[in-house]
Amino acid sequence: MASTFEFQQTVGKTASLSGTSLHTGEKVSLKLQPAPVDHGIKFKRKDLQDEPTIDARIDNLKTVERATTIGEGPMRVHTVEHVLAALSAMGVDNAIVEMDANEPPIGDGSAQPYVDLIKKAGMTVQEEPRKFFDVREPMYVESKTGALLVLLPDEKFRISCTQAGPNNRFTQYLSMEVTAAAFEREIAPARRHKVLDIIGDLALVGRRIRGHVVAAKPGHSANADLARAVAREQTRRSALSVTRAVPRGDSGFDTDEVMQILPHRFPFLMVDRIISFEGETKCIGIKTVTINEPFFQGHFPGHPVMPGVMQVEAMAQVASILLFKLAKTTSRIGYFMSADGVKFRKPVLPGDTIFIHAELTKSRGERLAKAKCHCVVNDAVVSEGELMFTFVDK
Repeated sequence: MASTFEFQQTVGKTASLSGTSLHTGEKVSLKLQPAPVDHGIKFKRKDLQDEPTIDARIDNLKTVERATTIGEGPMRVHTVEHVLAALSAMGVDNAIVEMDANEPPIGDGSAQPYVDLIKKAGMTVQEEPRKFFDVREPMYVESKTGALLVLLPDEKFRISCTQAGPNNRFTQYLSMEVTAAAFEREIAPARRHKVLDIIGDLALVGRRIRGHVVAAKPGHSANADLARAVAREQTRRSALSVTRAVPRGDSGFDTDEVMQILPHRFPFLMVDRIISFEGETKCIGIKTVTINEPFFQGHFPGHPVMPGVMQVEAMAQVASILLFKLAKTTSRIGYFMSADGVKFRKPVLPGDTIFIHAELTKSRGERLAKAKCHCVVNDAVVSEGELMFTFVDK
């Protein structure tokens, strides 16, 4: 991926376009203007008192009948999807779209005039990284009209779209990675534009999606439902990613103390430290997952996901520390005997911090023990299991 693609971009200078709006037939002038980092795309109504602006965000979506309309208070901007699709696909993150009417010029019904306008304005790379929404697990929406959209994990933004006419005749299919070149070549000039609408409507999320949209008979309403689902998930992630205070001191073990107890070493040490003990039977360990973990080289390198077996190993190591602390000896090694009720609920990705909970549920003498364990990322359980192991002298 080119380095410029990873940084936000705005237009290089102001550029103008005039024409007739589709639904009102009014003459309208549209100006594309540069904007600072993290500004996003805003529409400005030059023809209204105080020249109000509105964010092109899904929260401001008002109607999706035949076209996408955004609004705030009494202000409306109609048919924004082609402008947004062109800006998104051509790589513009921040811009002001100024208009002297409530709808942009329709041109020939395609997005080509907007691509030409963006190229006329040029592009400026800004010193702030782009914000992405990485699809971690499948999401889907389905409408009563038969529209179905599925969003799958992918390291790029792709769309695969099937469109059919009445009685499923005249079926069309297109699958593509959405790049500036592909958009300009295949989508912008077209007036069969279901893919164009998907790109424009999903731009209302406000950040770039890395995922694969698989769409059957899509429409503005279903597109908007998917955009809302993505925005909700992004809000949830943002709320959970607040840095949490990790207890230190006598209540846990630091890395050196962990390594004095466990025989494991890189790359098989799965516990960074123990952050707390609760009574004699519970403890919590922590593991920070980085892209440098050796298992990412061979486990879905294009879409790195922590192997479930490594999460089970992390649970076993934390449980072992709990048992060694109880026994007050490091002269024995714990071996797995069984793992029951193991479930993997959500993928663990680079950048995640895993909180590993272990609770001793049963022990027979000094040789057998059973522990109930689960791993948590951002307050959600990602895996769980009940582990049994035996201890032998070193």
